[in-house]
Amino acid sequence: MKEARPALRYAKAILNLAKEQGSDEEVNNNMKDIVATIAESDDLDAMLKSPVIKAADKKKVLDALFGDKVNNISKGLFNLLAENKRMLMLESVAKKYSIIYDYYKKMQVATVTTAVELTSELEAKIQEKIVEITGNSAAIENIVNPDILGGFILRVGDVQYDASISNQLNELRREFDDSHYIPKI
Repeated sequence: MKEARPALRYAKAILNLAKEQGSDEEVNNNMKDIVATIAESDDLDAMLKSPVIKAADKKKVLDALFGDKVNNISKGLFNLLAENKRMLMLESVAKKYSIIYDYYKKMQVATVTTAVELTSELEAKIQEKIVEITGNSAAIENIVNPDILGGFILRVGDVQYDASISNQLNELRREFDDSHYIPKI
């Protein structure tokens, strides 16, 4: 991916500037909003990646879209990317910013796959399990997958804890296959 390294350099520069001004958390929230907005709008994504549309026009759209919702550092990123004709990297820079911000703040992101949407009660129990496994709390990202039938699959970094019903059924199936159970008649 050609834009990964430059996007990381932009993200690091933005984080350093935001830390100097004490607005690194606010910028992180801006970056998450930018990523979410681009992900929700195919038209915006296509416009940012279009080689036909001028960078100045792309910047005008972003200014109109985000206006007062983002701080001056985030607006400065729009200007910088427009000047360097790298607007297509905006989403990548915003994602990289959030990743390095989480690393800087020593925050973990736990991915929890469930059959249904997490309730606050279940989220609290999963947070306890995260602390039990890793020793730290983490931000929880919920993925809904009805195929797991029930329970949850928790992934924090390179650690995975599978407490899904489908996994338990698979384990039972393997036990029966391994035991070559033949009933007596």
